[in-house]
Amino acid sequence: MSTGMTVVTGAGSGLGRALVVELCARGQHVAGLGRRADALQETAALAGDLFTAIPADVSDPASVRAAFAQVRALGPVTILINNAGVYPHRDIFDETAQSFMETVNTNLGGMVACTREALADMGAAGEGRIVNVSSFSDLSPPPCSAAYSVSKGACTVFSRALVADLGDRLPGIVVSTWMPGMLNTDMGIPEGLDPAVAAKWGAALALWSDRTLSGTVFEMDREILPPRGLKGKLKDMLLLRRRKPRRISV
Repeated sequence: MSTGMTVVTGAGSGLGRALVVELCARGQHVAGLGRRADALQETAALAGDLFTAIPADVSDPASVRAAFAQVRALGPVTILINNAGVYPHRDIFDETAQSFMETVNTNLGGMVACTREALADMGAAGEGRIVNVSSFSDLSPPPCSAAYSVSKGACTVFSRALVADLGDRLPGIVVSTWMPGMLNTDMGIPEGLDPAVAAKWGAALALWSDRTLSGTVFEMDREILPPRGLKGKLKDMLLLRRRKPRRISV
């Protein structure tokens, strides 16, 4: 993949900050988007000279457009990690249509807006890497997390839709979904995994541009294979073929 800019959203804290630090340590030029300029400066102090802080609200398409214009002044976007997200713990009786959609606008709308901007560069180049950070909350929603669970489930579907739209025309744009697991962050749990550990997997996945990765889903460092129907299972048996999930090498 040609040299260019890596964009990480939600770069002001938690997993986003850890991803920025890890990617810069691997020699990548990284632009980090986040709502709070002061938090981005804290990230910059850890990441070093390869990092550029760009304050932006991913839920606002105009803010996203302005942010990506700043990124392009530094170089074309070649890698995008859609990490930004919010997780309001709100009982459904306390949720309103407006508060619900505010969560969706950040978690899903921000992913769509940033992806669309990145595709302007990736489409012209015929190659690129997109990693969408998601979770299993859509399969087993925790209590008081309806908006988060719905929006994250939609993010996973969005990855599949991207592959459906791009796969035949632009196979060099590789799209994956990554579920980093429960982390010790403000959105996670105290006993969760150190985000610096998860960031090693996320950074390695983003830098892994094998075209066969398009459409894949990874949980932590392991590929989650899609379910096979009866015909597929029989074919595997007849051909003595055993599918083996890939692991992210750090």
